[in-house]
Amino acid sequence: MRSIIKSAAFLCAISSVSTGAWACESPATICLDENSGFPLIQNGKPLPVVISANANSAVRRAADAFSDDLERVSGSNSELLTSVKQAEGSLVLIGVLGENPLIEELVSQGKLDVDAIRGQWEAYQVAVVDKPWPGVDQALVVVGSDRRGAVFGTFDLSEQMGVSPWYWFADVPTQQQNNVYVTPGSRSDQPKVRYRGIFINDEDPALKGWAQKKFGGVNSGMYEKVFDLLLRLKGNYIWPAMWGKAFHLDDPKNTALADDMGIVMGTSHHEPMTRAHAEWHRKSENPTGGGAWNYETNGESIRKFWRGGIERMMSKKDGTPYESLVTVGMRGDGDEPMSEGTAIELLEQVVADQRDIIADVTEKPAKQTPQVWALYKEVQDYYDKGMTVPDDVTLLFADDNWGLVRRLPTKDVNREGGFGVYYHFDYVGVPRNYKWTNTVQIGKVWQQMNLSYQRGAEDLWVVNVGDLKPIEFPIDFFLTMAWNPEAMDTHALRDYAEQFAAQSFGTELAPKVADLIERYGTYAAMRKPELLNENTFEIGEIAEPKLKGGEFYGHYTKWQRLEQDMIAVKKQINKAQYSAFFQLVEWPIASMSNLYEMYFAAAWNKALVEVGDARSNHFMELVQTNFQRDSDLTDKYHQINDGKWDGMINQVHMNYVTWNDPEEQTMPTVSKIYGGKNNIEVQFEAMDQPENIQVIDASDFDTASNAKGLTWTAVKHLGQSNAGMLALPQGQKPTSVGDNIALSYKFNQPHHGDAHVTLELSPTLDTIARGGVRLAVAVDGKPAKTLSFDLHATGGGQHTPQEKAWAKAVINNKQLLEMTFTELTTGEHELKVFRIDDNMVLEKLIIKSAKTDTPIKQ
Repeated sequence: MRSIIKSAAFLCAISSVSTGAWACESPATICLDENSGFPLIQNGKPLPVVISANANSAVRRAADAFSDDLERVSGSNSELLTSVKQAEGSLVLIGVLGENPLIEELVSQGKLDVDAIRGQWEAYQVAVVDKPWPGVDQALVVVGSDRRGAVFGTFDLSEQMGVSPWYWFADVPTQQQNNVYVTPGSRSDQPKVRYRGIFINDEDPALKGWAQKKFGGVNSGMYEKVFDLLLRLKGNYIWPAMWGKAFHLDDPKNTALADDMGIVMGTSHHEPMTRAHAEWHRKSENPTGGGAWNYETNGESIRKFWRGGIERMMSKKDGTPYESLVTVGMRGDGDEPMSEGTAIELLEQVVADQRDIIADVTEKPAKQTPQVWALYKEVQDYYDKGMTVPDDVTLLFADDNWGLVRRLPTKDVNREGGFGVYYHFDYVGVPRNYKWTNTVQIGKVWQQMNLSYQRGAEDLWVVNVGDLKPIEFPIDFFLTMAWNPEAMDTHALRDYAEQFAAQSFGTELAPKVADLIERYGTYAAMRKPELLNENTFEIGEIAEPKLKGGEFYGHYTKWQRLEQDMIAVKKQINKAQYSAFFQLVEWPIASMSNLYEMYFAAAWNKALVEVGDARSNHFMELVQTNFQRDSDLTDKYHQINDGKWDGMINQVHMNYVTWNDPEEQTMPTVSKIYGGKNNIEVQFEAMDQPENIQVIDASDFDTASNAKGLTWTAVKHLGQSNAGMLALPQGQKPTSVGDNIALSYKFNQPHHGDAHVTLELSPTLDTIARGGVRLAVAVDGKPAKTLSFDLHATGGGQHTPQEKAWAKAVINNKQLLEMTFTELTTGEHELKVFRIDDNMVLEKLIIKSAKTDTPIKQ
């Protein structure tokens, strides 16, 4: 279980002194305690690594990488050998069950028990074996049930030694160790989700421009680094970059590279039959230019095109197919709907024809070739209305492009092909593109993917990661959780940022760095930067001698405090750590803080100019400074580490007017009052909180009532309050007020009158198509009122009331439910919130009291 290893074994491994942590007590785990087991590195010298002479290329590559990792940790070379006879003394053996004679010998002699992994998918066993062969005292054996199992077991040891999966893609340094041990015994592990991967998307101009400068293009040189990262994160699947690109054609080395490294190739939700959409319009593939992407009018050409994709998949020299998860189905040209209506019969015919092609080319029943059908946007509507899907095809549900899963299994939950989820950390579309920086709160990812797993989506998890950087932290979390969603409980979620920080910057700084990462995630998720401008928030009141700051002031000040706290931690970062710190911590915080300050200043400039207040000039200069600083921060990112990341942060992110990108960065419009002083001191004070408003974090409940196997749980890093309140486990059936699964809150009514209650919730969607998500509220034991909301997220526009409500919810990252309780007496009252439906996350309660002239009935 990677999350457990990361929270215990790894922390022990990177500590400079013995901690006596779980790692040093668990079997076959890295430990730095002196003489605590099998010496992997001793007095600065690592053991040799042995593989069979005919080892699979993926195993060979992983073993070679592990040798490099041993050198990173020890400072000395580790030999890669193909015979035990070449080794002197102890060694590391890496291989696949049934493919390595040395492993088979150990199994047959009873020295290695592999029953736990035999016949499993991507499982691995790590074991310390005593006296495995004559003349060899001990061997550390990594055996996979298949080739990726061996790869994952190997990289698991690398990570425990202190080699971050992000050693290249975020320049995370490796702390050298003179002695590294492996505790005695054996352990095994395997994934809970079958396919786990990423989708590189919306990659122009940033990733594309960077790759052209670094590798000469989005080519095999770049993908070799991406695949290495993916495997070290225990991922196995990818949708490659697709904006005008064709993975299999752009670089002749790409296809073989993926197979050599053990990567399962796929294509995105609208690119069927292993074909990149860009291929359709290339004359090399279609001499006539392809023609219309219309199955009713040009079906013969399209089928020929698809056949070519499957033939290419079968073109491996040894006669076996390149390992692929074939996307089936069809959308319109350019990722648009295929038709105006619900084309169920047409889409069913498309898939039937595609499966005929697969069977004909592979000369096997279609069900023997893994396939996935993405129920994205309008395709989900087809499914909801009864579209027939072959039982062996994996059904890939999708979120709303903003991190809210739209639909989950309610029928055929045991179907052969199973289910998956396509999730987004990046998106181009309504209500606004978001591509520039990390705006992901991992608590939200956890809540939605935990729900998905509990409801049966356990065959494929794939996430749109845009340019891949700077979304390192949520990618790390997503793939860690995908390996074992059951191990990623609320405690593991709470500790995850600190574990990530420890891996990157050491245990001493980990709590401080983790606090920065967590606060950043909460603040950045509140509103995408592309949705910010000078009119986003209420600014306050113009007053003398101090301006009174409103909502915008609150956001501005918390970002400023976060940046100051980051600068304090930065002073403790050593030179070797700085490049990683800048990429993972400093740049995200500084750039977002700067953006908030710029729009905050633009808002005040506008307001003060309108009343002729010369303090406006101070804010005009601040906007100009911020605008230049944004460019300076980008330049610094592109120059750090000798320009390694030049071009990677080139996404436009300022002054959006419509949903799509502006053509260039532009500064907010500011004005100057001539004759006024430019260096006037400007001071703020916060506006007074009205006495008649009480704000209660949902986690500050007085009592919690649990029943039906459900327990109210405060989930840290979920939502904008201290913690989101959630009834766990997720995925359970509706309950009633009578079940009394409720949270109780005490509030004070300062006078006779009404209490207007607003519940702030994380926005979520009705994943079972029942017509909305419900809860109930009651005061003082009176009959409860049932409230619901139904955010309809087609992703196609904001025209209907439901779509407008959805757009408002995702823009503000909150959903509000409101009610009024009348004629409450002065004094204390009890408000109870009852669970009814699943996927309901309570964040905050706002209670506004109002006097009334209506006599109170005693």
